[in-house]
Amino acid sequence: MVGALMAGALMGASGLAHAATDEDISAPGPLGLLKGTLTRAGNNAPVMLILPGSGPTDRDGNNPLGVKAATYKLLAEGLAAQGISSVRVDKRGLFASLAAVANGDSVTVDNYVQDTRNWMTSIQKQTGAHCVWLMGHSEGGLIALATAAANPAQICGVVLVATSGRRANDLLKAQMAKTPLSSQVNRIVDALASGQQVDVSAEPPHLRAMFRPSIQGFWISAFSYDPTDLIAKIKLPVLIMQGERDLQVGVEDAQKLKAADPAAKLVLLPDTNHALKTVSSDIPRENLATYADPNLPLAPGVVDSIAGFIKKTP
Repeated sequence: MVGALMAGALMGASGLAHAATDEDISAPGPLGLLKGTLTRAGNNAPVMLILPGSGPTDRDGNNPLGVKAATYKLLAEGLAAQGISSVRVDKRGLFASLAAVANGDSVTVDNYVQDTRNWMTSIQKQTGAHCVWLMGHSEGGLIALATAAANPAQICGVVLVATSGRRANDLLKAQMAKTPLSSQVNRIVDALASGQQVDVSAEPPHLRAMFRPSIQGFWISAFSYDPTDLIAKIKLPVLIMQGERDLQVGVEDAQKLKAADPAAKLVLLPDTNHALKTVSSDIPRENLATYADPNLPLAPGVVDSIAGFIKKTP
């Protein structure tokens, strides 16, 4: 037991507050343990595994590139207040999961899917849950979809938050379309999408970092998946949640996912950005400023939408 917190919200009409506790949890990795935090909301509570977004994102939703929004930590606390336990994790080769692999860059979507399977098994052992909810944020949504489409065993349902409805190569090209580097990005991405490694040694520093040789294998892997194909294969309950002021993934992505799985529930949150914080502007500087502020609460509707969907699903 590494810490505890008291939930600050009342649960339903019962007037009872849920006391949540944080504890260490681990799962086997290829060379060492994967590490995470289990936030318990009480005995027999539903459990959700939070799969993080792209890059060096830690279990709390922060990364050393300036993101300090603590999105996943705030989500865990909010869900616990509504009687839902959660597990948030450090990806293989990063932070407390550093020893799980020799090189965190050397990874594929299939590797992350296997890690997700290992996490679900460990969660079931430590909590006694008969199944685990998968929540994927951004790139984590692709991992959740790939996991559930390949084998739904152990999974209660899937929650997709700010998840692309396009292949990652198409999304990346769209994100970079208005930058001076768009033509170089398109050329590199198209080559990787065809399965070819690319020499980026002569590219600008930003692109050399983004497409460095050590992570080109991941890009090739990620570009091979179509989220709409994956969601169409899933016969589990699915919630698609999208902020309407998200500068990285758009409402059109959520609508594409919904069209591919008409049974899924779609929730659009106004004035909500990619970090799930409230914003009133699409001006990038103002929107992105929320990424660095852990004191800002999650936008209204984020926790309630997820908790309500889980609690209403048999």
